Amino acid sequence: MSAKVFKFSELANADLVIDAIYEGGTAGNAGDDPITKLMGCGNQGGFRYKGSYFDVSMCVLYSEMSNTEWPDQIDYERGQFIYYGDNKTPGHELHDTIKKGNLILKCAFDNLHLNARTKIPPFFIFSKLQGAGRSVIFRGLAVPGARDVSQTSDLVAIWKTSGEQRFQNYKAIFTILNEPLIARSWIGSLEKDVEGQINVPDSYSTWLRTGKYNPLLAPPSVLHRTSQQQLPQNPIEARYIELIKTYFESHSSGEYAFEKCASVIAQMMDKSIISCDNTRPWRDGGRDAIGVYRIGISSSYTDVEFALEAKCYKLNNSCGVKETSRLISRLRHRQFGIFITTSFVSLQAYQEIIEDGHPVLILSATDIAKILLMNGISTEKDLLQWLLQF
Repeated sequence: MSAKVFKFSELANADLVIDAIYEGGTAGNAGDDPITKLMGCGNQGGFRYKGSYFDVSMCVLYSEMSNTEWPDQIDYERGQFIYYGDNKTPGHELHDTIKKGNLILKCAFDNLHLNARTKIPPFFIFSKLQGAGRSVIFRGLAVPGARDVSQTSDLVAIWKTSGEQRFQNYKAIFTILNEPLIARSWIGSLEKDVEGQINVPDSYSTWLRTGKYNPLLAPPSVLHRTSQQQLPQNPIEARYIELIKTYFESHSSGEYAFEKCASVIAQMMDKSIISCDNTRPWRDGGRDAIGVYRIGISSSYTDVEFALEAKCYKLNNSCGVKETSRLISRLRHRQFGIFITTSFVSLQAYQEIIEDGHPVLILSATDIAKILLMNGISTEKDLLQWLLQF
């Protein structure tokens, strides 16, 4: 089923529908921005709000979802939105931004931690519709924090370096509430900042009163991914995989060096992996590395062993049943497997892993690139420097 589309002429009276498309205008100027017409707020930047930055009645968070240095992300299965603030270049203090977006984040999360939720504005999440001018997609109504994220982790100031200049920006975690449709009447009352609002969404009202989150959880309907879904999703990801492949093709240790790289990538993916030791290349018994995954806390935990297999293949060279079976056949009782490749796993092999219930995690080309980007390796120069350790 295709997404619902609202024409530019309809926006002033349109409801907000999850994942619906809101078309931009065709005049060729700033007036084409659909968010302004839809929400009655500004037409530029990631933060677009009504009111002053210290008294916000509602706030739109807009993302193009394509910035590799600041990778905003929607976690559909958890109903969470990771959003980076607006201090994205050096030369300014954390809160000294033109739009005052980071101050809005600070105030919202401060009030969250003080249980002053009525002082927090509703946040509306929009993302760019790639290749469609100014058109946008509505991603949901959000509130700061999440039920499984602590107060020390929901808003974090992180350091970045650009050239020789260091600066900070916020990384914020929001919960997208389980509201498939937001009524135009409520948006209108927010625009006018009136009391006695009508058609307030139930999950938002509950959160205001009790602090209870009701996230929009959307697990995938198909567990195996197509080859296209496993391959790079944009030119930046493709370039990263090309650089990795080229580097290890000319490496004196070749495939074994990539296996060490894959072990580090696995640990970057999940900090609960506390060790991942590569086996000797001539006596690996079908596993490129053996690792330990820790479940629990420092005073009470259990360790689970896993085996890792890595294949540095060209993008058009799939990993089939032969490659995945090699790992599966070596998994011992109570072990799980991680299969990492710079290409993709064939449909047959992927389906067999899922349908037969094998405890194997697949990390393909796009996953490798995303893990590196999420861990701050945000330029080709960063990547080439990082690869030198192998």
